[in-house]
Amino acid sequence: LPAGPDLRHFLRAAAAGQPGPSPELPPEPGSIPGAPKVYLETYGCQMNVSDTEIVWAILQKNGYARTKELNEADVILLVTCSVREKAEQAIWKRLQHLKALKGRRRQARAPLRVGILGCMAERLKEEILHREKLVDVVAGPDAYRDLPRLLAVAESGQQAANVLLSLDETYADILPVQTSAGGTTAFVSIMRGCDNMCSYCIVPFTRGRERSRPIASILQEVKMLSDQGVKEVTLLGQNVNSFRDLSEVQFQSVAAPGLSRGFSTVYKAKPGGLRFSHLLDQVSRIDPEMRIRFTSPHPKDFPDEASTVKLSETSPDHLPQVLQLIQERHNICKQLHLPAQSGSTRVLEAMRRGYTREAYLELVHHVRDSIPGVSLSSDFIAGFCGETEEDHLQTVSLLREVRYNVGFLFAYSMRQKTRAHHRLQDDVPTDVKKRRLEQLIATFREEAARANAALVGQAQLVLVEGPSKRSASELCGRNDGNIKVIFPDAELEDAAECGAPGRAQPGDYVMVKVTSASSQTLRGVPLCRTTLSRAAASH
Repeated sequence: LPAGPDLRHFLRAAAAGQPGPSPELPPEPGSIPGAPKVYLETYGCQMNVSDTEIVWAILQKNGYARTKELNEADVILLVTCSVREKAEQAIWKRLQHLKALKGRRRQARAPLRVGILGCMAERLKEEILHREKLVDVVAGPDAYRDLPRLLAVAESGQQAANVLLSLDETYADILPVQTSAGGTTAFVSIMRGCDNMCSYCIVPFTRGRERSRPIASILQEVKMLSDQGVKEVTLLGQNVNSFRDLSEVQFQSVAAPGLSRGFSTVYKAKPGGLRFSHLLDQVSRIDPEMRIRFTSPHPKDFPDEASTVKLSETSPDHLPQVLQLIQERHNICKQLHLPAQSGSTRVLEAMRRGYTREAYLELVHHVRDSIPGVSLSSDFIAGFCGETEEDHLQTVSLLREVRYNVGFLFAYSMRQKTRAHHRLQDDVPTDVKKRRLEQLIATFREEAARANAALVGQAQLVLVEGPSKRSASELCGRNDGNIKVIFPDAELEDAAECGAPGRAQPGDYVMVKVTSASSQTLRGVPLCRTTLSRAAASH
């Protein structure tokens, strides 16, 4: 994800409460000499990476310049996460550092302005504004358009805040400014908010209700990225496969799709609109050399039935559903995120996930039957309210049975406003949570190593992202399953046999024969440079 940084890095960063790395920024064309300089720092999930690009697009249009040097900034904005307590603690700690910087700046020249944006701003507005009077601006996820006004108020020495949640804000008309020049991958936000109301989750309270961008605006953004040379796009949302574009009148009376077998939801089915399968179909047609990923889906929203919406006079009456599209389209990655959260039906009920262990496993089998060789990832929470040792062992056994390629595992962190905070007791001791989490991580790594070992000897198509972090003589990229692949940087033939041998560059596709595997990384030897279409045709 270097046009949005690496997905796993950011999810690990959310757990560790660390900011994303400061991107390398080219000089902004047409920047105004003497324009106020803004420094943006991103914490947490990939949605925050996307939000950072939206914030910068808004500020750039309003006369701000971007800096990657903290000490040069006139305005420092932290895009924050509230999913776990540890991420919030990191922000408070960061603010103490900025307090000292702000004090020094007051004595030297024009005052420094500090802003807290995103989910933590939404959750803790009053505390942020009143704690040591350090923060000048507070803006929730739906208030970024208001940032120029808020910063103008702050310039007069007053604190300014807007944390109003919206029922319709999607920033559809704002084309994000990519934060990495020449990046090979990018995020495209397709919807905001979440209606699922899982009992542990703060997202509906910090990001509001679900609303989807018009498909036309998403296609415009993906086309722009393709024209810029981006080779992989990840469609983003809290619950992407409940996407529902209501912008076109003729589709507003379409019946709601069914849920996955054995799944339920706390809200009524929502009729009308163009669904995620329509979006995925259209996005995959833009550029045959651009990989398409999406995250995060909810397991309940993978219905088996074909859609009955007719997109145009020339389109088929039945559009393939999501799993069929993944299987059929060579540029939709054969990789799926299926967040389980727990392997215990009793705990899943307490979490209000809307499925049993058995229903989840049936879906996994259906996915693997539909998409041979699919790579699976998942999320798990250790030590949720009331979790017994038997519940925990059922999660361990689910990890073994499914054998995920990628996993995101965290200890439970109680969040105010959630249903769990109001109705349940956070009764699993911290040391027990820690032990259970360690066991889940160890089990995941053991099974992921086995899953990845099955790829040894196979050729994998790798999208090159750049040099390996550990060795300048090696390149790093990801395969179709989103697993990191490391291989030597060497002269390579072009599979088309129309170009001279040369070294692979970021954005190139390289066929790599896997020689070794661990739980997180594949290593191999490069065979040739190729294209996405040519590699698909040869299989």
